[in-house]
Amino acid sequence: MFLCTLASGSSGNCAVVSNGETHLLVDAGISARRIQAGLTRLNLRREQLAGVLITHEHTDHISGLSVFLKKNEIPVYASKETAQALLCLLPMLRERIHTFRLGTSFAVDGLEVTPFPTWHDTPGSVGYRITNGKARIAVATDLGCVTRQVADAIEGVDLLLLEANYDRDMLRSGSYPAFLKRRIESDYGHLSNEDAGRAAAWAMQNGTKTILLGHLSKENNQAQRALETVGGACAGGIGTVRLEVAPRSEPGLIYFAGESNVEYTDFMCGQTERDVLYTGG
Repeated sequence: MFLCTLASGSSGNCAVVSNGETHLLVDAGISARRIQAGLTRLNLRREQLAGVLITHEHTDHISGLSVFLKKNEIPVYASKETAQALLCLLPMLRERIHTFRLGTSFAVDGLEVTPFPTWHDTPGSVGYRITNGKARIAVATDLGCVTRQVADAIEGVDLLLLEANYDRDMLRSGSYPAFLKRRIESDYGHLSNEDAGRAAAWAMQNGTKTILLGHLSKENNQAQRALETVGGACAGGIGTVRLEVAPRSEPGLIYFAGESNVEYTDFMCGQTERDVLYTGG
């Protein structure tokens, strides 16, 4: 399996998760043009997508969805609450949207998807654990805080995309209004570097080999600060885990998880071998 972020930040989020045959888009918070460019870079066409998984309906996760879906019939998966919000915004999704029960797995072609609840400040917000039966990938952003359900969902995954939204000192001394700072720091807001460090250490102790930090705030975080804080929390085992930061506004590297029969060259359109990382199972 592999994961590649097309963008990961407060201004837009989108990622591809694939087992080489079944390809899923997780969120569509960037323009359709940028999504298409990201897929082309992976040597994929939009009609090859088996589905779009939506974490929640905030603009930075769905802004490109309507235009991207205009010329195809790709199914969309979301929680019941998120689906209701999406249909108010995008009635054209009515015939293709599929809802699920939190904590209950469902199959999308060759992949098993398990949605888990997050405490972000919108009803029905979720993360996703995705497996092909051998490798396991989790997308855990917009968390607010790390609940027991989140910890259980990321336990034992090979590759984890984990929110590290803000540095506390940068947020508190920054220009955001007080109400927005309170919202971000609340249990229903976003995850700080310190909290991400604790979650990363938990994941590492339970077998995770690659941790990709995502959803960094442009105003309230820096990649180096996130790496230092999270890396410090994982210091005891940092030699056994790969810790990276996903780019905010452009496609990132391809990260393979678990044992893979997929040839690198299948997903290297416009890339070099240094752009592809493999984490053995």
